[in-house]
Amino acid sequence: MVSDIAFLRVRSRGTGVSARGWHPTGKGLSMEIVYLLLRAAIAVAGMVLFTRVNGLRSFSKMAGYDFGITIAFGSVLASMVMATEASTFWINFGALLALFVVQRTISYFRVENDIFHDWIGNDPLLLMRNGEFLEHNLRKGRVTRADVYGKLREANALQLSQVRAVILEDTGDVSVLHGPEDIDDILLEGVRT
Repeated sequence: MVSDIAFLRVRSRGTGVSARGWHPTGKGLSMEIVYLLLRAAIAVAGMVLFTRVNGLRSFSKMAGYDFGITIAFGSVLASMVMATEASTFWINFGALLALFVVQRTISYFRVENDIFHDWIGNDPLLLMRNGEFLEHNLRKGRVTRADVYGKLREANALQLSQVRAVILEDTGDVSVLHGPEDIDDILLEGVRT
């Protein structure tokens, strides 16, 4: 019954859909498809334009906030494509632009201002050093040994004794540094131990 009501609402908008299901009845449905393709084309063109202006960082995961903004991009893009009114479409287009502006502004201040960088970012966390787990840091990062073992397998680490460092990055990724050689201290700069 709920689906019948939904189809009736769609039919009342003149889309060529009846209460019994999809029936291409001419102009209504074909025009909706054309408008859908047009909205998608404009939305993607806007995304490409904003990405070109904003630069390569637009969809990066270099910092924790980047991931959240990238997800928001997808949500706003979907809202633009599915918008049923022109005003809703253009409001979402403005929201997309606003997200790019916010990301660029945060990135600028993060690079230019050390205090802002410390405030907005999380420092990476050392989970393992020279084959030994750092239990306190595992608890602090809410990571289990099983999680680390999985990341070690992904990194093709063959022996715990050759694992030089396992780092929980500020993006949530896990980096594994392994091999027979010692690790250069510069690679652990800024990592909480």
